[in-house]
Amino acid sequence: MVEITPIRVDDRAVWAELWHGYLDYYETELSPEIYDSSFARLIDPDVSDYKGFIAWDNTKGAPQAVGLVHYIYHRHGWKIEPVCYLQDLFTAPSARGLGVGAALIEAVYQAADQDGAPSVYWMTQDFNAPARKLYDRVGALTPFIKYQRG
Repeated sequence: MVEITPIRVDDRAVWAELWHGYLDYYETELSPEIYDSSFARLIDPDVSDYKGFIAWDNTKGAPQAVGLVHYIYHRHGWKIEPVCYLQDLFTAPSARGLGVGAALIEAVYQAADQDGAPSVYWMTQDFNAPARKLYDRVGALTPFIKYQRG
C-alpha cells in the first residue's frame, strides 16, 4: 500500500522531517542552508542530475510520508551512459519491514532505466545490518572500500 512519488514543492515539510531522521541515524547535522539548497535542487525542473522520491503510506486515511530516497546521475570513465548513485535512503521507524525501502530502490531502478543510466550503486555503513539485509536481496555487494580526502 505504498505509493512512490517524485519530490514536489509542497513536500518540503515531510521531506525535511524524513531527511532529518536519516541524518540523525548517521549522527549528522547539516545547516539550514544545506536543507534549503538540497530541496531547491530536488524540485528544480532544470536540475536533471539530482532527484528524489517520497514513499507514502495510504492505509491510514490521509497519506503519510514514510520514506525518502535521493539519487544522483554522473558520468563514468568506463561507461558511455551515465551511472546512478543512490545517495540517501530512509524509511521511518514506524514503516520498517513493510517494503518501503525496497519500493524506493525499485523506483530508482526504474527511473535510472528510463533516464538511460542502467547502473545503480550505493554505499552504507558496515554496522547498518537491517538495511544490509535488504541490500543483499536487491543488489550485489561489491569488494570496493571507500576512501575520501583526509
